Amino acid sequence: MAMADHRDELLKGLLHLGCVEISEPDGKLADPAWAALLKRGASRLTETRGEITDVNTALAAIKRYAQTKDGLFIQRNPISEAEFLSAGTVEQARAVSKEVGEKLQELTRLQSEEARLLSRKAGLQPWTSLDMPLEQPGTAHTVFHLGVCPGATDTGAVKTALAAADAAAELYEVSADKQQKYYLVICHRADEEKVLELLRPFNFSVTNFQSVAGTAAENIRALDQQLEENRRAQEAATAAIVQSAEARDALRVYADRLNAEAAKNISAERMLTDGTILFFEGWVPAERVKEVEDFLERGGCAWETMDPTEDETADVPVQLKNNWFTKPLSMVTEMYSLPAYNNVDPNPLMAPFFILFYGIMMADMGYGLLMILAGLIVTRKYHPKGTMGHMFGLLTLCGVSTFIMGAITGGFFGDFLTQVVKITTGKDFALPALFTPLDDTLMILIGAMCLGFVHIVTGMAISAVIKVRRGQIMDAVWEEGTWWVVFLGIGLMAAGVTNIVLYIGIVMVVAGPVITGKGFGKIMGIFGSLYNHITGYFGDILSYARLMALMLAGSVIAQVFNTLGAIPNNIIIFLIISMAGNALNFALNLLGCYVHDLRLQCLEYFGKFYEDGGKPFRPLAAETKYVDIQP
Repeated sequence: MAMADHRDELLKGLLHLGCVEISEPDGKLADPAWAALLKRGASRLTETRGEITDVNTALAAIKRYAQTKDGLFIQRNPISEAEFLSAGTVEQARAVSKEVGEKLQELTRLQSEEARLLSRKAGLQPWTSLDMPLEQPGTAHTVFHLGVCPGATDTGAVKTALAAADAAAELYEVSADKQQKYYLVICHRADEEKVLELLRPFNFSVTNFQSVAGTAAENIRALDQQLEENRRAQEAATAAIVQSAEARDALRVYADRLNAEAAKNISAERMLTDGTILFFEGWVPAERVKEVEDFLERGGCAWETMDPTEDETADVPVQLKNNWFTKPLSMVTEMYSLPAYNNVDPNPLMAPFFILFYGIMMADMGYGLLMILAGLIVTRKYHPKGTMGHMFGLLTLCGVSTFIMGAITGGFFGDFLTQVVKITTGKDFALPALFTPLDDTLMILIGAMCLGFVHIVTGMAISAVIKVRRGQIMDAVWEEGTWWVVFLGIGLMAAGVTNIVLYIGIVMVVAGPVITGKGFGKIMGIFGSLYNHITGYFGDILSYARLMALMLAGSVIAQVFNTLGAIPNNIIIFLIISMAGNALNFALNLLGCYVHDLRLQCLEYFGKFYEDGGKPFRPLAAETKYVDIQP
């Protein structure tokens, strides 16, 4: 709780800390005990969102008309917190944003006016050769009608029809195009209706020019002058927008500042107040409670902190704890789903396997170097954040793994170096390798399945630990424990040591459903357990054959392109074909290895222990797009 007039100061301090998420007060609104605090806090959220729209529109206009380019990544400039929150910076940027908005509105109006003028000019163009005022209706005894007929109309046939009807009328073809023919019809006033009736079968349509005086040529000259003035005005408005590009950095800071203000306003509307005091509840990471308490004490607030109860776990937001090695795996976890609050953080448990598996599937020193360089250059030059930052961090780690596995298998853009040496010197050359995908396929397949077995057993171990911590010890014994005994028994039997352990495991498989099941479910549970686990574990382990398959596919495709390039025995042709083929192979494997690695983690691994459904922790913080705020 705090005094209501301290709200802005309180929100500013919480924004600076960046570690408190203010909760929606739905439960309190329904509680009669809080009847005096039923009023939500008011804010300038609507106005702020309007200003965000304005500044984003201004930035888009500058980018379009000033031809500014950001490239693939936005260069984030460092800025001090004091400068970020400076009122002077805001006022300057607001003025520029308003000016650009006004010029953009003027430009839009001028463009609409230009389209209208061009449309009028296009309508007058066919009548240019007619040396007669368009508003002239006729004389004392004659009527003038301007009109059009379809382009296929036979002018001679029309004149013949008029002559045959003995009508006092004359038809003049002014001009023609593919779509229409343009006519001037002069007839006696007494025969006007008769003439128009005769023209009806030829689809003659009368053309009227509203508010037009003078000939078509005179009106076109006037329109050309208006168009020229319009274009000069457009150029002036565009030049003003281009000149505003000098303040683009200030506008970007302003845009980030407005987003921070919007975050504060959203939090302000989650607070309850009676006009004198305000109240809110929220979440803070346990390791930062002391910082928040110190701030609240300095602000004269009253507060209470407590751990969430078991009933509240579904509402607790989740923040993953990561270091430099595991943080990039947040991209995978967030793509799948955050863990439930009472589950485990999957990133440290997944990181070694994900990175290793990716390297095994890619397995090429050249590809690994490209991944490492791309990841390091983008990370250090552009400092991407969020998912983009995680992606390039993961790219770097997987690149290291790919390079190591490439060194083990002797791959550098396939057999690129072997072919280069052979073309240039005629000698045979090969990089040293412990094993190669083409020569040791069976060994790689067995190794992949062994790694899969380790991966699955690790997932089972995590599940067992979770169950023991929750007090579900017997569940851990009859689920994971039973199958560990079975696996151990199979291994000892295969090694010729003993069969007793396997027999014990089989007994546990049968005893588990009998002990934990009820009624007829005890018998059915035995068959269900045998079928589900045997087929499940066997199918899961077979899934890891994809490690061998992608390693083999990537190696073969690279070697095929290198071999094709080497056929002419010309180093230039070889380099062109090899580079093109390896670029295609690299792009396909970059995505393919990620998808298959993701499948192994999300299905085979997470399926053993992972409980999803966690809500992301979204604290009140300055989430910037264009700048990095320095302390």
